Amino acid sequence: MCLPLKSTSPKEIVEEIRNLKDGKAPGYDLIDAKLLKNLPHKDRKLTWQKHIWTKSKQLDGKLRTLNWLLGRKSQLNPNSKMLVYKTTIKPIWTYGIQLWGTASNSNIDILERFQTKALRTMFGIPRSISNRYIYLDLGLKTVRQEAAQNSLKYQEKLTAHVNKLAHALSGEFALQHTRLKRSDVPSLHKRFTT
Repeated sequence: MCLPLKSTSPKEIVEEIRNLKDGKAPGYDLIDAKLLKNLPHKDRKLTWQKHIWTKSKQLDGKLRTLNWLLGRKSQLNPNSKMLVYKTTIKPIWTYGIQLWGTASNSNIDILERFQTKALRTMFGIPRSISNRYIYLDLGLKTVRQEAAQNSLKYQEKLTAHVNKLAHALSGEFALQHTRLKRSDVPSLHKRFTT
């Protein structure tokens, strides 16, 4: 049975979950096409290219709309600019990073370039300064470091999850690609730290 999300009370949802058989994930029957459309965009070849491309376009638009506040001519102090960046722009590219962090290096580089461009624009940093020093001076993590950190937190949450089916998604029980040149979610934190 698929319940309409807008007209269903929490009490009805709890009753449906209680009626599920053992071994079936809670909420399995509650998923419908509208909910699936809101998931991150993943293409046929599992490269996350479409998702990262749409996120970069969304980030460019957001940065343009906030240019009056974050741009070089803004009178806002650097701490306030950093706060605005962390609360409005960073959540856009970190959404779902535990999963899309498995994307290829070239796709992750797209977001790395955006972050560097945004920081240079916000603080008026010249091109002669290395990106490494920008991140060190501002105390920020790169996209790869964020992916590794968030993936590790995600794996820890899965191992401590109360649902038995969630344990199958983490650690040695997770689906791992052996022949393909793809990174898997459980070892994502190792990919960027080594």
